Amino acid sequence: MTDTAPVSSVHRNRAPDRTGDRRSRIEAVDVETASRVRHLGALARRGLAGMYSGIDFPQTMRAVRTPSGTALHPEGHSPRYTAIAALGIGRLPTDIQRHILRGGTADDLVTSVLATAHDHHDTGVLALALWAAGEVRGSADPQVLEELRRRCTSGEPMLTVDCAWALTAAVSVRDRADTDDLIVLLTERLLAAQGPGGLFPHSLSSGPRHRIRDMKQIGRHHVGSFADQVYPLQALARTADAVGDTDALEAANATASRICAVQGSTGQWWWHYDSRTRSAARSVVERYPVYSVHQHAMAPMALFDLRECGGDDHIAAVESGVDWLFTHPESSADLVCDDRNVVWRKVGRREPRKAVRSLSAVTTAARPGLVLPGLDRAFPPGPVDNECRPYELGWLLYAWHPGSDAGESDA
Repeated sequence: MTDTAPVSSVHRNRAPDRTGDRRSRIEAVDVETASRVRHLGALARRGLAGMYSGIDFPQTMRAVRTPSGTALHPEGHSPRYTAIAALGIGRLPTDIQRHILRGGTADDLVTSVLATAHDHHDTGVLALALWAAGEVRGSADPQVLEELRRRCTSGEPMLTVDCAWALTAAVSVRDRADTDDLIVLLTERLLAAQGPGGLFPHSLSSGPRHRIRDMKQIGRHHVGSFADQVYPLQALARTADAVGDTDALEAANATASRICAVQGSTGQWWWHYDSRTRSAARSVVERYPVYSVHQHAMAPMALFDLRECGGDDHIAAVESGVDWLFTHPESSADLVCDDRNVVWRKVGRREPRKAVRSLSAVTTAARPGLVLPGLDRAFPPGPVDNECRPYELGWLLYAWHPGSDAGESDA
């Protein structure tokens, strides 16, 4: 763990209640960013209404060419994204929920997700379902909790994101179920995996006996995505608030400090990081794509949680990240598409699929911070990915909780 600035005191032995403080988030940022966030919130409400199937949410909405022009086409189904949509929509007044969900509510979505999660192979689905049950309906599904507990205590390797979601879920139902042992276990697992610069790898080993079985992973086991930083940051901040764990708060501060230190000059939250290095200058493995959801939702969500749980204040970084959506220098194409009620997914490179990430993972595995010269010239950023996933809009609503403007008409 790197040294961090002194932290504020935390509230001990108290489950967090963010329904009030989230209402001030838009007011906490500058006037221009606040206006943009209100714009995005209204778009998200309309966008989710258009994505809802009447039962759940798709994996993505993709722009496709048709004989009559370009149209948004739903692809797949996703219980993960449905759970995240429930968390976001659950922050809104009931009448707005019914407008988005064709007469239903976020509680109805949670019922659907829990039914799916009971025998689901994906640990992330279990964690998100329990988290949504705790926050949206104020309950802890015993079957989902016990299956999640079994997987978390099995000693098997876990994805970092799944571990973080499980910890947040355990905190969210702490006043309705005995999850303190699970909170301690998952907190210790995240803290053990955190690198000296505050960053996390993509997966958490089960201990010294764990071996990487997939040869493709050998060259990039040190690499963690932006999601691998944000969700542990959020989970550790909430844990600190719930149980008074100052080590968790210090760890969350360290992660936030590092991702903010390497944030792009126009607000970009970069894609992949080297979890081994102490040096900020050597932390970024690959910058692109820059994902819109990182800018408008995931970074604000985690950094505001940290601030509200007694951690450091990174509002300037939040503002810069949101503003990038509207001022991005990489492309002249709009990312915020009001005509279709979406925010396009990302700005990437002109490259074969993930070529630069693969090259950068190999070079940084050989030596931290080693970057092949000329990559930006050979594979310049610019192409916009014309798809939008429901979780992106769900997290947007969850992160900002529109509050007083949530009742405005979206028609």
